[in-house]
This record gives sequence, C-alpha cells and structure tokens, in this order.
Amino acid sequence: MTRMFLIALLAAQTVITPPDNKYAPAEDVKLGLQAAAEAEQQLPIMRDDEVASYVDGVGKRLVAAIPPEVTHPEFRYTFKAVNVREINAFALPGGPMYVNRGMIEAAHTEGEIAGVMAHELSHVVLRHGTAQASKATKYEVGAIAGAVLGAIIGGNVGTVVAEGTRFGLGTAFLRFSREFERQADLEGSHIMARAGYDPHDMANMFKTIEKQGGPGGPQWLSDHPNPGDRYTYIAQEAEALRVENPIRDTRDFEQVQAHLKRLPPAPTTEEATRSAGRRRQPGNGQPPAGNIEPPSSRFTRYSEGDLFRVSVPSNWRELPGPNAVTFAPRGAYGANSGQRVFTHGVEIGMARNETHDLQTATDELVSSLSRGNPDLRRSSQYQRTSVGRRNGLRAILSNRSEATGEPETIELFTTLLRDGSLFYVFGVAPRDVFNDYDDTFRRIVGSLQITD
Repeated sequence: MTRMFLIALLAAQTVITPPDNKYAPAEDVKLGLQAAAEAEQQLPIMRDDEVASYVDGVGKRLVAAIPPEVTHPEFRYTFKAVNVREINAFALPGGPMYVNRGMIEAAHTEGEIAGVMAHELSHVVLRHGTAQASKATKYEVGAIAGAVLGAIIGGNVGTVVAEGTRFGLGTAFLRFSREFERQADLEGSHIMARAGYDPHDMANMFKTIEKQGGPGGPQWLSDHPNPGDRYTYIAQEAEALRVENPIRDTRDFEQVQAHLKRLPPAPTTEEATRSAGRRRQPGNGQPPAGNIEPPSSRFTRYSEGDLFRVSVPSNWRELPGPNAVTFAPRGAYGANSGQRVFTHGVEIGMARNETHDLQTATDELVSSLSRGNPDLRRSSQYQRTSVGRRNGLRAILSNRSEATGEPETIELFTTLLRDGSLFYVFGVAPRDVFNDYDDTFRRIVGSLQITD
C-alpha cells in the first residue's frame, strides 16, 4: 500500500465532534464514581480472577488506543464482568465499565467483545452521559447519578437504581439518542482499529444481538437505539480504517469462553438482584401506609415554573422530584428501598422523544415503564383527547403496586410539547377504588395550562 493511498483512506474517516456539555470532565468522574457505587450494590460482580483479568485486559488495550483529541487524563477507567446472562454492557461517565457474562458467551471472536466495549468506551470519551444531562429539563435532572445509571443499565435493575418515582422514570430520560449511538459506533470503530481489532467485528456483534431471542437481545437494543442501517455504515467506516498491529492470538478468548462453560449458568439480572435481596419488595423501607382521604372537591392551583399550571385537590401535597412532580394525599406516599413511591395521586412530567409522533412516543414510554414493571399492561386502546388544550391521547394501564402488592389502575394522558418532548400525566389508584378517582384525574387534566 502506497503512502498516498494510505493517506487517502485515513482521510475518509468520519470526523466525530463531541457534543456541547455544560459539565467539566471532573464532574463526569464524580458522577461515574457515585453511579458505580450504586451499580455494585445492585449487580453480581464476578470475582473470578480469570474472567476479571480477561475483561480488564481487553479494556486497557482499548483505552490505550483512545485518540488524543478525546483523551481525558482525569478519567478513571475500570472494567468489570457481571454474572448475568443478558447480552449487555454499559459504561458510566468518567470511566467505569461493566460487561455482562452473557455478552462474552455470545461473542464469536474477541473482536466482537472489543467492539461492544469500544462502543461503550466511546460514550465515555465523547462524554455523552453528561452531554445528555446538559440538555435535560428541570424534571430530568436532580439525583443525576441515579438517573444516568438507570438510563445506561436499562432493564429491571435500571429502574431499581434510577432515582425517581415508583415508576422509575429515570430510565426513560437519559437513554442515549440515535445521534449519540451513531457517534459511539463510529468513534468505537476508530478505537478498535487503533487497538488492533477489525471494526467489522463490531458490526457482526450487533447482528448477533439482533438475532438473539429472549431477554438478552431486546434489552441491549432498547437501551441502544439503532440509528438506522447500523451494520452498513459501520462496515463502510471499517473500510476507511487501517487496523494497527492486528491481534492474531485468540487463545485468551478461547480459554475464557471455555472457562465460563465450566461455571454454573448465569442467572438473569432479575433473578440475581432478587436472590441477593436487592429488588424492591412490599414492606421494605417505609411504604405508603394509613387511611387515605378521598379527593377534596376543592381544588388548589399550582404553577410549575414556565412549563405548566394545574389544579389539584386541596388535600393533596406537591412532591417535586428529579424527573417529575407528584401530587398525592397524605398516607399515599412514602419510601420503598430508598425510592419514593405513591399509591394514589398523579405524576406529571416529560420524556425525551425523537419521533415527533405522539402515539409512537407514548408507546415508547409505556414500553420503558413495562421493562421495570413486569406486571404493567396497557388494558385499553388509545383514545383521542385534549391535554392542556392540545391534541392528546388517553389510555388505561394495569399494574401491581410495588408498595402494597395489590392491583392498581393507571390512567395515562400524553401530548407533545413544541420542542417534540412528550408531556405526560399519570393518575394512579388501587383498582378497587379507581372509579372514585377517575373524575378527579380528568378534572386535573382538564385544568392543565401548558405554557412551553
């Protein structure tokens, strides 16, 4: 290969520009360490020396290949394996990364493992976690460590650690956008090539994930939205890259896979957290308790900054949170394993939406909630309605309360804001008294004035 031809190939690389970010890199480190401490209380970290050493070795090889223009000397990179079967991996701001055992077992080559790790590492070096938080509204920020962690982990564990309401809505807010996913794919391919891995392996691993049935594939894909034609553009980018000092010795990869086969099968994430006693259960902490007063016929007006005004029963209390605001009567709210929960009342907030289509955005919100609430079901078709004097949707959901263990009914109202964000209202009540609250929920929604 001539020097001029090599220069032409390298010039064809896509230039990745990190997004705007109001946080300093040191804040990424602080945030990541806080979130990592939460993660390691929730997840079964593998203490197996052979597996730990292998994952750490691949991670360090990738870190050494980070391009200078996105190198952050203050970042603290660590790489740990998680003993769960789902195909997943995630990295936290500032450097901590976690790779599921299921990801290692599903890979056909070490390059496929390195491809997913390089993708996650790129989210870190491009500072996507704090860049996403920089764009968040006041309903999306607050206990950012929990929200970012819940967003990046996804799945049931994500909702356990995400700071927020009883629905764990932190998982809906900070998932990376399709733009950030594409950036991580392309930057990851650059890091792979510099580290000696063929970037085609990243594209191959994404194909493997897409073909997987059961809980593994869908979890990774839900947390990492496909920007569209992912395999093709990664393969095209790979053609513009020169793999430096290609890795040809695969003995470590083969040995670690053989070693994993000799171990007991990995549990699912839900099984692991439940058996460890870390899953929220009715009776943990201080769940809501006591007699609940019926909604007052007198309403009080509330103003939430420049976003909306609403009227709620005068005997309901405002409970601002990091992701939303809740209005609930005394005795209907409390804490369950450190999470705020409520059994009667309404929650009002916003979710980021990239589709600009109301029904699709509402479907995504319901899907996000159902991943952390396995009993959640949509029990009615969408109905057209008015929310804040604009076109909206209404649906009825059913669930089992994490606070009481009893069936509950949820009335969901959604509409789109001018910037495309999804504005939602949840009305929640136990199933046996829901009819007593339905008129109140509709009156609250009818009183909304959205001022975005």
